Amino acid sequence: MIKALFFDIDGTLVSFNTHAIPESTIEAIATAKAKGIRIFIATGRPTAIINNLSALQDRDLIDGYITMNGGYCFVGKEVIYKSAIPTADVQTLAHIAGKEKFPCIFVGEHDICVCQPDEMVRKVFYDYLKVDSLPVKTLEEAIRKEVFQMTPFITQEQEKLILPQLHGCEAGRWFPAFTDMTAKGSTKQKGIDEVIRHFNISLEETMAFGDGGNDAGMLRHAAIGVAMGNALEEVKAYADYVTTSVDENGIANALREFSIIE
Repeated sequence: MIKALFFDIDGTLVSFNTHAIPESTIEAIATAKAKGIRIFIATGRPTAIINNLSALQDRDLIDGYITMNGGYCFVGKEVIYKSAIPTADVQTLAHIAGKEKFPCIFVGEHDICVCQPDEMVRKVFYDYLKVDSLPVKTLEEAIRKEVFQMTPFITQEQEKLILPQLHGCEAGRWFPAFTDMTAKGSTKQKGIDEVIRHFNISLEETMAFGDGGNDAGMLRHAAIGVAMGNALEEVKAYADYVTTSVDENGIANALREFSIIE
């Protein structure tokens, strides 16, 4: 019996076309919650830019959050897992970013900033993700505090050269223009393990939904992994089931397929 549902946000819960959660998704999640099933978010976004879940939050439908791709997990006001990136790795990436002049976002426990922003940063975060404000700081200012996630705007070819220099990091890419870096071992599947330990739920009782490259491990890890119809083809290969797209009632359809709701 499924007791916990884990949802990515962008492209899974929230449509890239409407920037909203489909009504069918809201009602399906509310129905599952009413049956006693726990509802969790599993996102690459840090809390500071989770700005599109009010339709669920206002109805108190969310039981906990896996944020920063697993680097920071909390239930209510209780932090159940966090893992900062080693300082040496933060300094190394900042040095490379300064030398190669690419934008990079640094996320602390309660704050976020961008260094060396360009038009792509504005296009992705302001236009695509509808983030209203992303404070700009110098690289020196950005790395003075603990950092839990770094998001350099680099190509896959650049990532192949840079990541081996960051010995305590791993990366997950869900958008072509950038990759999210967290401390090694901090992944969405790690977040699932921490959440179910907190709630005394077994892995066999979990179901996860996603669409991006940073969701692949989570879909493989959960008892049932569901890829959205709009997911990347390589992500669908990790799923147990491929539902319709976020805009075509994908979550509601999958929950009915597995008899989570009627």
